[in-house]
Formats: sequence, C-alpha cells, structure tokens
Amino acid sequence: MTARCKGKPLFVSDELPHYGTVLGELFHELVPVAPTGKPGRPRNPERVIDADLDYATVHKTRQGALVIKVERKIVHGSEQHIHARLAKSPSHTINTAYVDRSNLDWRLWDAHLARKAPTVARAMRWLKAKFAICVACYNFIRPHETLSRGEDRIFRPKTPAMAASLTDHRWTFTELLAYPALCQ
Repeated sequence: MTARCKGKPLFVSDELPHYGTVLGELFHELVPVAPTGKPGRPRNPERVIDADLDYATVHKTRQGALVIKVERKIVHGSEQHIHARLAKSPSHTINTAYVDRSNLDWRLWDAHLARKAPTVARAMRWLKAKFAICVACYNFIRPHETLSRGEDRIFRPKTPAMAASLTDHRWTFTELLAYPALCQ
C-alpha cells in the first residue's frame, strides 16, 4: 500500500480507534532494540510511526440529532504541515465530509453495504470483488463536482485519480474491467 502512495495523503476520520491502528500498521518503521546481554529471546523491534504521517480526527458532540460542537484533534503530524496541506485542498478545514460522502455512495451502489439491509453477502471473496469495482468506479470513472470546477467555475470532468496524477483521462467501464491488475 505505501509503495503506491506518492507521499502520504492527509488522513481524517472520526474517533474510531481502528483507523489509527491500521495507519500505524501501514506507515511505520521497525527499529531494532539494543540487546540487553541477558539470556533468552531478544526483544521484538519497536514500531515507530513515520514522522511524515498526517492524521487528524473529528469529534462531534450532539444533542439529539443536532451537532452542537465540533472538535478537531491532530493525532500524527504537525499542525503547520496539516494546515498547509489543507490550504491547497478544496476543503480548508479538518472534516470527514469526503469520506462520509464516499461511504454513502458505496452503500447506495452495493446493497450488501447498506445499513439494515435484508441482503446477505454469501462469500467475502465476492463482497470484496464488488467493493473493489465500486471503489475503482468512484476513483477512475466518476467525475467529482469539487474537483471538476476551477476558479472560473466551468465544469471540466475530473476524477480523484486524475487529481492524484494517476491517470490523464476518465476511464470507461471497458477500460476499467480490462485492466490487468483487476483480473488477478
């Protein structure tokens, strides 16, 4: 995963602790521990999270259905570096709007991911395959409004993959499904 990233993106999530755990597993170095000289098995190397990992969380306090307070916390990275990255992005504040929107899209596109759905995913293998197609469509085929409107407000279709310089055009379904890495 880390080899595919051109630099590390800014990660923002709610306070579910699993996100931090997974980011720590993906973006770390193993630092060997100095031998103690005592008999027995040597200690395992320590996991040190990469210094250039930027990760922030958003905590929303609610009263009923109304959000009354939003608190932002930087978990990894420097505040200056994160705010400099936000200044270059469509959203100038730490929020979960983009991931919430993509989760909504994926729940709409795949009935197995919908909340309280009567459908049953019979095999994890097929669920993962369907989800991979949904994510690929989201990133390579579907243009996004916030990425497609420039300063002049003219709509020029742009996908997240185009914004990340992974491709120079919107893919077609034929192109996506014929891509060799998806056929493995």
